[in-house]
Amino acid sequence: MSAAPEIAAVSIEAEQVADLVRRARAAMDTYENTDQARVDEAVTALAWSIYKPENAKMLAELAVEDTGLGSVDSKIIKNTRKTFGTLRDLMRAKTVGMISEEPEKGLVKYGKPVGVVGAVCPSTNPAATPVNKAMMALKGGNAVIIAPSPAGQATTLKTVELMRAELAKAGHPEDLVQILPAPVSKEMTQQLMNQSDLAVVTGSQNNVKRAMQSGTVAIGVGAGNVPVIIDSTAELDDAAVKITASKIFDNATSCSSENAVVILDDVYEDAIAALERAGGWRCSPSEKVNVANTLWVGGKLNRHVIAKDASVLADLMDLADGAKGAKFFMVEEAAVGGKNGFADEKLSLVLTVYRARDFAHAKEIVNDILHVTGLGHSVGIHTANADHTRELAAETDVVRILVNQPHTFGNGGSFSNCLPFTLSMGGGTWAGNTISENLNYSHFINVTHLVTEIAEDKPSEEALFGNHWAKYGK
Repeated sequence: MSAAPEIAAVSIEAEQVADLVRRARAAMDTYENTDQARVDEAVTALAWSIYKPENAKMLAELAVEDTGLGSVDSKIIKNTRKTFGTLRDLMRAKTVGMISEEPEKGLVKYGKPVGVVGAVCPSTNPAATPVNKAMMALKGGNAVIIAPSPAGQATTLKTVELMRAELAKAGHPEDLVQILPAPVSKEMTQQLMNQSDLAVVTGSQNNVKRAMQSGTVAIGVGAGNVPVIIDSTAELDDAAVKITASKIFDNATSCSSENAVVILDDVYEDAIAALERAGGWRCSPSEKVNVANTLWVGGKLNRHVIAKDASVLADLMDLADGAKGAKFFMVEEAAVGGKNGFADEKLSLVLTVYRARDFAHAKEIVNDILHVTGLGHSVGIHTANADHTRELAAETDVVRILVNQPHTFGNGGSFSNCLPFTLSMGGGTWAGNTISENLNYSHFINVTHLVTEIAEDKPSEEALFGNHWAKYGK
């Protein structure tokens, strides 16, 4: 007797999502999505909706109030910097109509929409991520339906309202951007993943897994847990300042935030001193116990303390008076532990410190950390030794390795590196992801290849098999 209401509830949510999808398809029918200039105007309208100073500030304040995560100043920067960088990238790309022509190959490419995008967004970025994904979706000529985190729903709803208003001002159909109605549930989010043409999921790894099993083409991104090496040749104060700025940004809510530093033995104490000068507090053994007991409750991260201000954490963790003015807190570990421990992602202003005998040992520690959490995501290194950067890249199963950079500010795109701006970082098959790069516009288009004949390009048998014959015989 109890099954009927459950079936009815699911069918109602399925129909609610189906209605949104119908509206999205109708909007796409009237979207001038074969005209690159008009598409770019739509994308710019979305960017302005959050980049506008009063909106960036209002949405940042609402996000902190809504979720209890992060800091207003950091979220203002995130709302503006990420949006500006993404707009820069998108304005440089052709995505609709003829997007490239290579006469020497007899090849012309045409960009076409993927359809209705279901965009699942996290509580850590309830404004910036929806806009970021919407910009990329509309750049490809698509419509997008956003599934907010229940914790950030009010912020995401206001964000969508602002995007829709700017679209209307620019003469585009508002239903190109929609949001799941409140209250958002797992069932409704699942229906969106089931019914959209492309599901793009950031945040909960449970959502990523369910998207991959939905039967819909899906892009999910892996968990972060970034370890960073401080090498013997590093400029220690520069490294410490960069690590600190990156670690404390938005109270470490970013998946690209440093969760551990691995310091080589010959510079260990000097590097710790540099980190202390930059604002770190070196926890005593007894304080380390307090940190552990505060961060993890019942074998899980304590959601009441993650992403809180340093002063709040210092009180909650019962640290010494000197810690009250610190920016973050260092705990030293002799070995890499397992899940729900200091080797795991902490989403807080706690930085785990490991001491490595040499560079080979540092690489071992990094890989051990990644096998706890974060395989495929990212690693950083501070060094003047280019050989060490190449060794690390060759031997570490991650998509991104950043050299001498503040990780949070470089990993998702920077004005001083080549990575595209995004708030969603793929981790490849190592992380169970379908992409091994930063989410970008290319993931939101289908490409038609127009192929004409060229002069025959057929090498001789000797050219292809000659070396094999010479070595092994025919």
